[in-house]
Amino acid sequence: MREVPAETIARAVRDLCIEANTCLREDHLSALRRALEQERSELGREVIRQLLENARVACSECVAFCQDTGYAVFFVELGQEVRITGGTLQEAVDEGVRRGYREGYLRKSIVESPLRRRNTGDNTPAIVYCEPVSGEQLRVTMLAKGAGCDNASAIRMLTPAEGLEAMKRFVVETVERAGPNASPPLTVGVGLGGTFEKAAVLAKKALVRSSGEPHPDPEVAALERELLEEINATGIGPAGYGGTVTALAVHVETHPTHIAAFPVAVNIDCHSHRVREARL
Repeated sequence: MREVPAETIARAVRDLCIEANTCLREDHLSALRRALEQERSELGREVIRQLLENARVACSECVAFCQDTGYAVFFVELGQEVRITGGTLQEAVDEGVRRGYREGYLRKSIVESPLRRRNTGDNTPAIVYCEPVSGEQLRVTMLAKGAGCDNASAIRMLTPAEGLEAMKRFVVETVERAGPNASPPLTVGVGLGGTFEKAAVLAKKALVRSSGEPHPDPEVAALERELLEEINATGIGPAGYGGTVTALAVHVETHPTHIAAFPVAVNIDCHSHRVREARL
């Protein structure tokens, strides 16, 4: 049995919060550079140039890339041979978020209830999805998720009879409804299968994959390419000014589902695609 102090997790989470919000991951920067080459609209190219310059300044000055520093969402792979000491996983993550958002001068955006909208003052509680895995590994992935793009997300319980074409229409229509409000160019996460809530979590988890990395299943990878092509054909373009690059990537995750169900969830992330990972 391997013991991991809660303090170790808190320190790692603190660093993840600051790094994710100030220095965009290299795979996302590479996707933006490719988009700059692919975009046909001069206004769209200027938007992408400004995003790349903003990313450079944010990282060099250690300041937030975007004023909406997001909800702190974590995907944790916790080995069954790992025991957390000195506190719970949730307590450790919350403490790390508290420190990271305070010490990184990041905006605190969380209110205690949708009804009583008083700010919690430290961007907690974090959203933590914990997946039990074998062995002694502890892997923590942080996604800083702003509200503008999350508000544009959607879920639909299709029937198997409606089929693949209905699913694709729903994904593309969700992006079209979002328009400029989701701050394109986007990363689009799609969750297929499971139950109502499982599809939504799959869609969000799909976002943390390296930008443009294809799904290992060739059939799913082909679907990702097709959806990306259809989304970019909408012409929404960078910042909604029109253009050929509305999305940088589409990531699809799937899960077994009921014979009578076809759950589909779409979780959109904006150009401020902020992901960081730590292995403890």
